[in-house]
Amino acid sequence: MDCEKILNLFRSELVTVNVGPKLFATALEKQGYKALQVEWKPIAGGDREMQKILDLLGGVD
Repeated sequence: MDCEKILNLFRSELVTVNVGPKLFATALEKQGYKALQVEWKPIAGGDREMQKILDLLGGVD
């Protein structure tokens, strides 16, 4: 097993992708880490019934 690849990974810069509350990304940034905030919301506001209807209509693309 090539442990050098794993060690290089841990030596590299940590960059996070946050799909949750901005608070998490802000906390990481305050500690000196890079954080990419992704603005994402579930389809139909998370309403499962509406999601099923949209699926029947061919989905959302």
